[in-house]
Amino acid sequence: MHLFLFFILVLVAAAVGLISGPVSIGIGDLFNTLLSKNSDQIISNIIFDIRLPRVLYAIAVGGGLSIAGAVFQAVLMNPLAEPYILGISSGGTFGAILSFLLGTSFLGTQLFSFAGALCVMFLVFILGKRFGELEPNVLLLTGVMIGAFFSAAILLMMSLLNDSLRTAVFWLIGNLSIADKANLKFVLPVTFIVSLILILNSNKYNLLSMGTESAKMMGLNTSQFKNITYILTSIMIGALVSVSGIIGFVGLLVPHLCRMIFGADNRIVVPASFFVGASYLVLCDTLARTLTAPSEIPVGAVTAILGAPIFIYLLRKRFNIF
Repeated sequence: MHLFLFFILVLVAAAVGLISGPVSIGIGDLFNTLLSKNSDQIISNIIFDIRLPRVLYAIAVGGGLSIAGAVFQAVLMNPLAEPYILGISSGGTFGAILSFLLGTSFLGTQLFSFAGALCVMFLVFILGKRFGELEPNVLLLTGVMIGAFFSAAILLMMSLLNDSLRTAVFWLIGNLSIADKANLKFVLPVTFIVSLILILNSNKYNLLSMGTESAKMMGLNTSQFKNITYILTSIMIGALVSVSGIIGFVGLLVPHLCRMIFGADNRIVVPASFFVGASYLVLCDTLARTLTAPSEIPVGAVTAILGAPIFIYLLRKRFNIF
């Protein structure tokens, strides 16, 4: 029942995203166009060539970052864990900025970004082990330090940029307008397959939340499960960063919001995080496109402006600080 309601929430958010923009489209025109019934060619082009790919990117990025945040918080047993804290985004951004320096095409930028994210993923994976198993504190601190190193390298490279500086800044803030719709064929399958695997194993994150030793006593191979979770989730984050840049607060805020609403059961929190995160980013991106139309605001700025006060409110409410 919950999953059905979450799915409806995503559909409503997607519909809002499809009808909103510099050119207003009625809900009737939207359904006629989607069903190919007497659709206006201009409206059809706007929906299928511009808005629908953007909405699908927002669903993938918002859902992927949110479910990654929920899983990392469960595995690392740290409420501040989120997709970017392990340095993977910094590696992806490093690759993207390097491609700007080299003057590659957007496809080259994506490849450089994905490769940078994978390099950091394996580096953190190797250094974050203790006695052959991923140790939450070691993994977290290693990721933060490697992320800080690459962030410094990014700033150094940005000082050498000229014409590509604006694009680099948009990448650092997080922006869906830079994504090529052709790459949906890569991003959507990776996001949905990894998310489905995480959802199907959500009951095991409940065992991990009891502690490693307790989980082992319950028959869970904690070392193997943590490795698989970390690698799959990191690959997904690398794919998302390669098309959107760094979009903050989604992976941190949404899992906390879901836990406050639905409780601590990861069998509900993990899938809920995907659907709520997808809806949240679609609506944030719609605001980013429409607030200053025909120009637009980077969606990462919108998620940060909205996310920071909401997170502080949730934090104070959770600890009854009112």
